[in-house]
Amino acid sequence: MHGHDPEPREDRWPALVAGLVFAAGIVLLVYALNSGSGRAGLVRAAGAQQPALTVVAGPQPAVEAPAQAVPAPRPHRATWSEWTRMYRPLYRSGDRTFGVSWLLLAAVHKQETAFSTAAGTYRGLNFAGCCAGPMQFNVTNGRVSTWDRFSRAFRAAKRPAAYPHVAARHPSVYDDFDAMMAAARLLSHSGATRALDGRAWQAAYDYYGHDAFGVSYADVVVARARNWASNGFSALSEPSPSDVAAVHAAYGASALRALTPVHPRATRVAKRPSVRAIAASSRARTPR
Repeated sequence: MHGHDPEPREDRWPALVAGLVFAAGIVLLVYALNSGSGRAGLVRAAGAQQPALTVVAGPQPAVEAPAQAVPAPRPHRATWSEWTRMYRPLYRSGDRTFGVSWLLLAAVHKQETAFSTAAGTYRGLNFAGCCAGPMQFNVTNGRVSTWDRFSRAFRAAKRPAAYPHVAARHPSVYDDFDAMMAAARLLSHSGATRALDGRAWQAAYDYYGHDAFGVSYADVVVARARNWASNGFSALSEPSPSDVAAVHAAYGASALRALTPVHPRATRVAKRPSVRAIAASSRARTPR
């Protein structure tokens, strides 16, 4: 390799070509390995910094560990900040119109459909075949469903000029604004105000349903709203386990105890007088 082409008579030519091909292969292999590990490291680092969205596709509300962070896909390649910014006017409208904390409304929105990014948000029913739309309203429970009861709440509020999903007709359970106003009205109907207190917890509990998962749901939703109130609204910001535990201790624990049935046999045993009590009673009644 001195700047001239090897002569055909030189027997070094095949060995030289083979050596160059081998060296190029090694370089490419090293580059691929290094770049691949670099991307994996960046993904792990990003995951360590940003906790995943908590999406309730079933009755399992929980705060996910940062190491398992796999956020739901964002439509139109928007960042989470850009995407959720489009919903703020809707949250604020619900706050102004129905007197419900916009952070509570946003926390429910995140819990239900990860800010309308969960699969099936804008079509069909959920896995249980009962609920639909960004706020997962029940559209099948009775002749007058939950959605029917609150679907016209949008008439009380001013519709923003633009937002992510606008339906052709109103009210629509798949329209972000219609669904958000109905949810705000429902939360208000359950007693929620702008305070993130026991009334907000009860409203979140009513929103999901009165069972053990509903208790967990309300714990997470209120803890999330409080976290945003203290640290600023951020799509990927989740409350710590201790924050959730504090909300549970204040509100959820008593509701969970109330759900625990008392075993009939335990009740009968408790009411049955003991042998010692019967003997004492007999002695008291025996004439002396």
